Amino acid sequence: MADWREHARRGRVPALLVLMVVTGLSAVSAAPDEGRVIGIWPVGLAAGLLLWSPRRRAPWLLGVVGVVALATISTGRPPGIAVGYSLTIVVETAVVWWLLSGGRSGTWVLRTDADLRRWLAGCLTGGLVAAAGGALTSLATDFGDPGFVALALGTAHVGSLLTLTPLWAELPRHTSIARTGEHVLQWVLIVAAAPAVFALSGTPPLTFLLVPLLAWSALRIGAWESLAQMVAVLAFAIALTTAGLGPFAAVPDAYDLPRDLRGVLLAAYAATCALIVVPLLLRVGESVEVARTARAERDRLDRVVAGASGVAIIGADARGRITLFNPGAERMLGYTSAEVLGRETRMFHSEAAVRAKAAELGVRPEFVVVAARLMEPDMAGVDMLFTRKDGVERTHSMTLSRLRDERGETIGFVSTSEDVTDRVAANEALRDALARMREVDEVKDAFVSSVSHELRTPLTSIHGYLELLAEGDFGELTGPQAGAVQRIASNSQRLLSLIDDLLTLSRIQQEGLNLAPTTFDLREVVREGCAVVDPRQLGRALDLQVVLPEVAIAVEGDREMLERVVINLVGNACKFTPDGGRVEVALEPVAEGARLRVTDTGIGIPVAEQQHLFTRFFRSSLAQQQAIPGTGLGLSITQAVVRQHHGDLRVVSAPGEGTTVLVVLPARSLV
Repeated sequence: MADWREHARRGRVPALLVLMVVTGLSAVSAAPDEGRVIGIWPVGLAAGLLLWSPRRRAPWLLGVVGVVALATISTGRPPGIAVGYSLTIVVETAVVWWLLSGGRSGTWVLRTDADLRRWLAGCLTGGLVAAAGGALTSLATDFGDPGFVALALGTAHVGSLLTLTPLWAELPRHTSIARTGEHVLQWVLIVAAAPAVFALSGTPPLTFLLVPLLAWSALRIGAWESLAQMVAVLAFAIALTTAGLGPFAAVPDAYDLPRDLRGVLLAAYAATCALIVVPLLLRVGESVEVARTARAERDRLDRVVAGASGVAIIGADARGRITLFNPGAERMLGYTSAEVLGRETRMFHSEAAVRAKAAELGVRPEFVVVAARLMEPDMAGVDMLFTRKDGVERTHSMTLSRLRDERGETIGFVSTSEDVTDRVAANEALRDALARMREVDEVKDAFVSSVSHELRTPLTSIHGYLELLAEGDFGELTGPQAGAVQRIASNSQRLLSLIDDLLTLSRIQQEGLNLAPTTFDLREVVREGCAVVDPRQLGRALDLQVVLPEVAIAVEGDREMLERVVINLVGNACKFTPDGGRVEVALEPVAEGARLRVTDTGIGIPVAEQQHLFTRFFRSSLAQQQAIPGTGLGLSITQAVVRQHHGDLRVVSAPGEGTTVLVVLPARSLV
């Protein structure tokens, strides 16, 4: 197959050359002896010679065109005229080739409107070049009237280009829609009508009776066959006119006009046929291609719609009558497609559902008004009640869209929806459960607060009596008794601390901390807080270092609460650092205000658990594994206090590498 195509490609140039010589001689010989032009010289074949050949061959092919033109024209015109017309044909051929092909090799394409415009521009430009060349030749040789020569040569070459250049183009590849009988009828009419029309010596308008026949062919059959029929008609016209028959041959004698005018009329007729047939071919090809693409898209859409079993897709026309009901809609709504096609879409929505949705959207309780609101962009995925065939209402998450044509007019509607009844029910159940959990949480918090208040008073009294016992106010204690009292006092103090934390946390949740702001030196707060939790007082082998600036750092806030922040942070650092470790507390001024940094070399906190550090009662897995006592309330309270002072709290930690807590407070915090 490839070898056959290569041989065919190589054989095109010689064949065109032979055809150009034959038709060129025919054109010159058919021109009146007393005329000044050369008939319809086949410049369209010369252009095809270049369009069908590689670009590198264009220069020498133009030379060949010039030689052929000179040889054929010289047979019927003086040498000076032959040279002028030949040079004109060479320039014209080069211009047309360049405009149609863009100077590139390969078959040029004639399929789209852009290609059609390029084709018309190329042919008309070629005609203008021919007219200009003819006029200049006439002026230089004093051979005929320059204006008439320009008209005759220009129209002849435009007709040749318009009718012949499409033969070398890549045309629309649509197949014929006419049946065999229609093909036969078209060819019979052309073969019978064309000779009859051009053999009669009537008026030229009779020849245009063939134009509707050519238009019929262009609309019904393939591109190449339609062009072949046009060429056949023009072949009859040229042959019979050259023989002196037909209306175009009779016009000059009838109206005492130059004989060259018959060539002008014939070229104009050829141009008219080409300007009707070729655009129709392109339009038919475009329509066929659009129809083919539309069918493919429709088939693809049909497969998508049919395969969307989990989505109900309902299409309707501009009056709301159902035109599409996919399998998903059949499954969800219980109807078959045959049962609903042609019926109105409002059948799926009860009056109560429409009224409820209208009240929700704040529009009139009318189906059309509600539907118009649902088509607005912000309504995508809105919940709407659909009534099944069995009367059960189900909630669908629906998107309703309007379909418009190219003029912007509404041609229909389409809705896509998904049954979300179970999800809506689950969400409602979840909301109810969350509401109940909040109620339980509030009751729990109230209970904890009440119990904490009730426990604080007796525990304070117990702790006071233990101090009296330890001081000997009720008599001297033996060594074992004094140890027992000390342990009881220590545990009661732990209980009091826990109750204080619970009461503080309850106050934060219910009404905030209600801080009492004063202005003070933050260094004193840090120093006093560290003294309270100094591990050396408890016999711990920890190195506690406190680094304070030499200048005072004045802040405005609740001194007691900020001291509690220091106690919590330093106490945690000491608690989670084994003996032999180090805890460093540093206070320093920064651009934001003051920064407190507490660093330890303790057990650290797993990275995955750090997001839960400020959650009430949270304790890290490492703390639980090592049985380190604590309530998990300290950091929660600390974060609340820092936030009340418009500060920032951050924790950086890694297991086995210790922890660093950073607190940044404004220089003068506003509470």
